[in-house]
Amino acid sequence: MVKTKPLANHFSSLSSQSPLSWLELSASSDTQRLVAGVDEVGRGALFGPVVAAAVILPASVLQLATAGIKDSKQLSGYRRLQLAAQIQAGALDWNIGLASSWEIDRINILQASLLAMKRAVLKLKVQPDLCLVDGNQLIKDLPVPQKTLVRGDEQSLVIASASIVAKVWRDALIVRLASKYPMYDLAANKGYGTQRHRQALQQYGPTRWHRMSFSPCQKWAREQ
Repeated sequence: MVKTKPLANHFSSLSSQSPLSWLELSASSDTQRLVAGVDEVGRGALFGPVVAAAVILPASVLQLATAGIKDSKQLSGYRRLQLAAQIQAGALDWNIGLASSWEIDRINILQASLLAMKRAVLKLKVQPDLCLVDGNQLIKDLPVPQKTLVRGDEQSLVIASASIVAKVWRDALIVRLASKYPMYDLAANKGYGTQRHRQALQQYGPTRWHRMSFSPCQKWAREQ
């Protein structure tokens, strides 16, 4: 079990010079307004779903910034586990949405990523007043006001928190699947196209979890 400390222990005061920090603070300055951060992970993988998380943090936490919470890709695996546990314990609400490999192949990875984010938001039991969405694409037909933030996982506390939660959840799923498909080295590559993964794909072919619209899988199909 990962030992955790209170989430507040990892925060320090926000810089008043940060426009994005001001945005988050102003959006949550009224205690009745709730801000959700939304982000996805696994967009570039060859195997497995794209996974999104939506996280709502308490207003008191949104008035603080942490040196520890940042884009999940910049953290060690152990640090992500620690922070994900702290975020989930301290959040007002959080949830996961995903889009399957089949959906990715059918509607393309961008639309599948947006669909996963929409599903994460709609599964929240606490409805936010505003969603801060990583990237530059609005989520279609989302019944909640939203604002996109390019590189939001590097700047926004709630988006970074969503990034961490989504990454830990997806990694755990891929590790569980790795025992069923050991030849692809999934526990190490988490479904991304490492050399060993691509070699195994050419040797054994794709599974039902592989994304057939991605070029390494298309290459296998052309050679059959």
